Amino acid sequence: MKPWMPFAVGMSVLSLVVSAGIAAESLPPGQVDFGKFSPPGSGGEFVEVNLTSSLISLAAKFVEKEEPDVARLLGELQLVRVTVIGMNDENRGDLEKRAQKIRKELDSKGWERIVMAQKEDQDVGVYLKTKGKDTIQGVVVTVMEGKKQAVFVNVVGDIKPEQLSMLGEKLHIDPLKKAGHATEKPEEEK
Repeated sequence: MKPWMPFAVGMSVLSLVVSAGIAAESLPPGQVDFGKFSPPGSGGEFVEVNLTSSLISLAAKFVEKEEPDVARLLGELQLVRVTVIGMNDENRGDLEKRAQKIRKELDSKGWERIVMAQKEDQDVGVYLKTKGKDTIQGVVVTVMEGKKQAVFVNVVGDIKPEQLSMLGEKLHIDPLKKAGHATEKPEEEK
């Protein structure tokens, strides 16, 4: 019986390591892994902003007195990720494919597509991950601006639908502002 003891202990440790690795890979509801982005080769535009809950809480404290509604909204956020990549002939095809892949994954995982707009050189998609009827767990915005830039946004947290336009305005995300206005109830329903 003793020869089996090291084997049993080894298998137990291995199963714990594997299960811990699987748990570490799962993202919270509302968060999407866009993958890693690289700056365009020719020194074009590249902006990457990753705000975690600790930084967002700090920002909420700064605006708490002047804008309590904004502070409450920020207090509910867990993550804000914004990536803007300048497009050129080298990266355009890859970025367009990535945006389409992200949109397909969101569709297949039950996200609600609330905006899909294509006009001239612009292609915008806005998706929501909801919990129940009154809370949004995540927002994803993908924008392809012709030959100019690609924008990928993920906001994670408990957001009320009526807060979307304020969130878009405060974070300067125009498609989110428009999506928020589209989800607002008419005055007589409020």
